[in-house]
Amino acid sequence: MALNFRSFGFQVLVGMVVGLLLGLVARQMGAGPGGDLNWLATALKTTGSIFVSLLKAVVPPLVFAAIVASIANLRALDNAARLAGQTLLWFAITSLIAVSIGLAIGLLLEPGAGLRGTALAVGKPDSYGGWLDFLKGLVPGNSLALTGSTSITDGAATTSLSFNILQLLVISIVVGLATLKVGDKAESFLAFVRSLLAVVRAILGWIIRLTPIGSAALIGTAIATYGWSALAQLGVFTAAIYLGLALVLLVVYPTLLIANGLRPGPFFAKAWPAIQLGFVSRSSVGTLPVTETVTERMGVDKGYAAFAIPLASTTKMDGCASIYPALAAIFVAGFYGIPLHFIDYVLIVFVSVLGSAATAGLTGAIVMLTLTLSTLGLPLEGAGLLLAIDPILDMGRTAVNVAGQVLVATLVAKREGILDETAYQGEGVSVLQ
Repeated sequence: MALNFRSFGFQVLVGMVVGLLLGLVARQMGAGPGGDLNWLATALKTTGSIFVSLLKAVVPPLVFAAIVASIANLRALDNAARLAGQTLLWFAITSLIAVSIGLAIGLLLEPGAGLRGTALAVGKPDSYGGWLDFLKGLVPGNSLALTGSTSITDGAATTSLSFNILQLLVISIVVGLATLKVGDKAESFLAFVRSLLAVVRAILGWIIRLTPIGSAALIGTAIATYGWSALAQLGVFTAAIYLGLALVLLVVYPTLLIANGLRPGPFFAKAWPAIQLGFVSRSSVGTLPVTETVTERMGVDKGYAAFAIPLASTTKMDGCASIYPALAAIFVAGFYGIPLHFIDYVLIVFVSVLGSAATAGLTGAIVMLTLTLSTLGLPLEGAGLLLAIDPILDMGRTAVNVAGQVLVATLVAKREGILDETAYQGEGVSVLQ
């Protein structure tokens, strides 16, 4: 097959290579006047920050609209409460298996221990969290899930506002349940929410198109800051992540399908377009329309798919929220020489199973990683150690996320008798036109 130079995947690859080269050039240029970043490093950092800010800007309306709309879709389903409960239960089961695999690989390979004291160190920890902090963080402080912080630099105070994604999820679930309670009186509100979701999806699609530029800037910034020789040492961590992802995708998921009387072949044939797009775009939400389409073609009841997939795209993250934070936490602890105990591993499992919505279905898993680190009281700077290779990791993580989202919907549909098994056994059809 001829290489398509206009394809999005090729553009992302070019962006990563360009970022690598620009980062090396910026590092060779040395520091700028007064010891600050030179002009190239500054440009890379600014561009990367803008890309991340654009993604963050979409999070609040995206999470709210997707969750409210998906819960409202339950109205069209028979036995909706049971379907919702089974969906959440299988979210938890598959996440538990995935995080267990991540912990096992991390304990076996200890990817951060050999890097202790290298040039990747970025300073002392200045922020800690704990078990009670996490639990209290689930309770919204206001109806918009807004949090404020004030910092003082050179005698000047700066106040900033941000959304707490976990609290926003709680609010969205409550509002969605309230629409079910109100019934027909909520139709005008739901029409607005669905329109909002469509608009936000369109905006997100535009932002995702900037991924090659954003990836180049983020990789370039990390290399200009840390240097290639230090970053190359993260190869063991990268291999550990992809080993965990492969085990979940190619061993755990087929085993679950077989255990429920379904052949893995038809599943992967039909799910492949969504898995492939997830790998390229690095966004579960950006892949949502394709994911929902392949789920319906899997034979899953259309009404149930309209509920399960939007919910899954923001909360079902076996790659980003289970395997990755488990391995990353062990990596950071090993890098800083901080021992982890049994209760720490229990906390990792708890946060991974219940806190996966923190990723919000967007590119990257930094929110989930910092949530895990703060819960364990590990240095938050540890998240910065892994940013350099995050685009490489995020492609595999998102592919597994998307596959898991289709899997859970298929399994629940099969167990509840709403799966068209004739359609499931049929040939897969590409939906990427």
